[in-house]
Amino acid sequence: MNIALIIAGGSGQRMGQDIPKQFITVNEKPVIVYTMEAFQNHPEIDAIAVVCIEGWENVLWAYAKQFNITKLKHVIHGGDNGQASIRNGVYELEKHYDKDDIVLIHDAIRPMVSAEIISDCLVKTVKFGNAITVIPCAEAMLQTDDGKVSVGSYPRDRLKRTQTPQGFRLDKICDLHRRALDAGITNSVASCTLMIEMGEQVHFSLGSEKNIKLTTVEDIDIFKALLLAKRSDWLK
Repeated sequence: MNIALIIAGGSGQRMGQDIPKQFITVNEKPVIVYTMEAFQNHPEIDAIAVVCIEGWENVLWAYAKQFNITKLKHVIHGGDNGQASIRNGVYELEKHYDKDDIVLIHDAIRPMVSAEIISDCLVKTVKFGNAITVIPCAEAMLQTDDGKVSVGSYPRDRLKRTQTPQGFRLDKICDLHRRALDAGITNSVASCTLMIEMGEQVHFSLGSEKNIKLTTVEDIDIFKALLLAKRSDWLK
């Protein structure tokens, strides 16, 4: 089984909106629906689970019914931070699926994830045991101590920019979170950083500049432009 675990537990304060950014409507469809549709339409994804911000669970189920997201099987309560939300999610999946099943952990606010990205993450996870979606670092990278002036630079060819999905065997990611709690690690920023903090090696899978994360209002404008470009491609 291949399960998509979509993390939608954040409040999205940086967006400056009255509702969580994963529920903002863009072109008459909520952002989270675009994200769920990407996994709904992928033939190798068997089930979808969503870790949802408190109070929005019924809204999510209603959207799933409205937009025919038939693969949605679980809606799970979010945690106090991202690590806790992911932990809640994988612990719940552990109750329903086999230890060798694959879970792809994905940000709800990355609605442009492509079938190619999902497929490559699955292939690499099966091959290596985990897979982190990445893209090259194209910009010059400067080091700073105070955030105001540079103290050096870092070679960009030694850096990767991480995205989601991030794939794991279910038993491995559950064990990782248990060991992290035992070690007192409770607020790692992503599954890949938690892996590294726990001394594990991570493997890379294919990402894309289009696989954007909607963090600011400007990101919504980029998302709208990408949707328009995608629609134009369909009409050709």
